[in-house]
Amino acid sequence: MKLSQLKPKHGSTSKRVRVGRGHGSGMVKTSGKGGKGQTARSGGGKGPNFEGGQTPWFRRLPQRRGVSQKARSTKIFRTEFAVLNLADLAAWDANTVVTPEALAAAGYVSKPKDGVKILGVGDAPAGLRFRNIRFSGSARAKLEAAGAAFEE
Repeated sequence: MKLSQLKPKHGSTSKRVRVGRGHGSGMVKTSGKGGKGQTARSGGGKGPNFEGGQTPWFRRLPQRRGVSQKARSTKIFRTEFAVLNLADLAAWDANTVVTPEALAAAGYVSKPKDGVKILGVGDAPAGLRFRNIRFSGSARAKLEAAGAAFEE
């Protein structure tokens, strides 16, 4: 099948109505637009902000003008960490320093983002050394009890 052979399913499209093409079509004179006036004209009708002639809200309320900072995403101000649990480090080699780059290389985190944070779920492996990693309170307490070394 080629792109030029594609067609819509039979019956899914209807024939376009050609208005103003003679009495036999049934769409003569006003061409389905009714009488005269604004709505019968091309591009006629009111805009989406028309409120029946009363002063529109964007002219009544000056404090609503412009773009609100509340609608802006606050994600750009947030610090996002790649999260890891203590239980995930059970198979980590104690001779290797745990850094965000080493964790990414070993496949423990996909992206280091703004840093790596270790949470206190699971048992702490003994004798690990950490560099440039953040910890939750419970994770730090468990690691200190297991004899971990922290380098800043």
